[in-house]
Amino acid sequence: MYPTPRMILLVALGVPFAVLAGLVAPTLWLVGAAWSIFAIGLFLLDIAVSADPAKAVVELMMPGAMGVGRPEPATVRLAFAGSDPGQVEIALDADPHLSIMPQRQTCAVRGGRADASLTLNPMRRGNGIVNALWARWRGPLGLCWRQIVHPLDRKVSIIPNVASVKEDAAKLFQRNSGQLGLRVRLRGGDGTEFNALRDFQPGMDRRNIDWKQTARHGQLLVREFEAEENLHIVFALDSGRLMCEPVLGVPRIDRAIEVSLLLSYVALRLGDRVRLFSFDEKPRIASASVSGPQAFAALQRVAAGIDYSSAETNFTLGLTQLASELEHRAVVVVFTDFADTISAELMLDNISRLLVRHIVLFVIFRDEELEAMATHEPVEPADVSRAVLADAMLRERNRVVLRLKRLGVEVIDVPVERIGMGVIDAYLTVKRGHG
Repeated sequence: MYPTPRMILLVALGVPFAVLAGLVAPTLWLVGAAWSIFAIGLFLLDIAVSADPAKAVVELMMPGAMGVGRPEPATVRLAFAGSDPGQVEIALDADPHLSIMPQRQTCAVRGGRADASLTLNPMRRGNGIVNALWARWRGPLGLCWRQIVHPLDRKVSIIPNVASVKEDAAKLFQRNSGQLGLRVRLRGGDGTEFNALRDFQPGMDRRNIDWKQTARHGQLLVREFEAEENLHIVFALDSGRLMCEPVLGVPRIDRAIEVSLLLSYVALRLGDRVRLFSFDEKPRIASASVSGPQAFAALQRVAAGIDYSSAETNFTLGLTQLASELEHRAVVVVFTDFADTISAELMLDNISRLLVRHIVLFVIFRDEELEAMATHEPVEPADVSRAVLADAMLRERNRVVLRLKRLGVEVIDVPVERIGMGVIDAYLTVKRGHG
């Protein structure tokens, strides 16, 4: 318990009374002291008649598991036995895995009970803990605060956002039932597995020209591919330091996991094989190649084990091991980030080696904050410096993207909210044999 501002002001009023009374007659200074004692008496009375914290019962209703980046409602119920306050202020204390909104709220007490509706927003995968509830209320006279700190120690498992994945996948299948409801069948000679060389004809894709064989035979030759029914999809997830930085409030690696699970759900439904691979300074997780819708739960468990890391990414070690483990031609979906062209060199070298045998889809997480800095109208000199630096970083990023495209990489460069559909579209293009 502690005094309210009203109580402090009430006691403080006794000081000028004592000073004025003392100036009139020295013996009257006791009037001010008597006032202060009277105010303290009112304070003690307010404590005595206010609701007893020891008789308050706290109940927290919250989910046991949540998908990262997917807010869920929670309810705090505070019940009073005997007298109850008219209003109570409630706040929850949680670890950094959880963000709670609103941080504090005032609730009316009706029938001896106060209910507070809160929103829990999971920020990172792992075990989120709601440590304690803080509640306080004023006495009937408004002179004292009664406060309780009730330990809760409630845990919630924060997992990849599978609910959102299934919702998005269901919407996708509803909108594209003609394309996705049936297995995509590729035309002969328009698939992804090399079959033979043939003479170039007008209208053929120039990207399929085999320049080495053209030079050897003295005529323009193109690679012809045979149709594939089942693709091997491999998700290469960089879980290093840069990928653990947030974009629009959610770590990039969590967005990458969500998109990977979304495409996995679709690919497994269409009969393709899927596997997950994560790496930072060294390879961390490598799942087996699985097929069939029933395998989605296993992929979900593997994805939940991808941890956050503060280490710098070693592209050579990670992608070299991945390439050595791939027995079949695969569609490798790379989720990573880079700070500048220098740090991207090793990434480009290793991706070019993957391209010798595999198809590579490269997913870029747009830094909208950086783009906003570059285009923001400057108001102060510091704004100009920030805009110049942001523009330079974006130029370097665009140079790396251009080099990737020249190598033959399919780059998915769309706003963060549309990355899932961007990856799905690129996958379907490969599935139809136009990749």
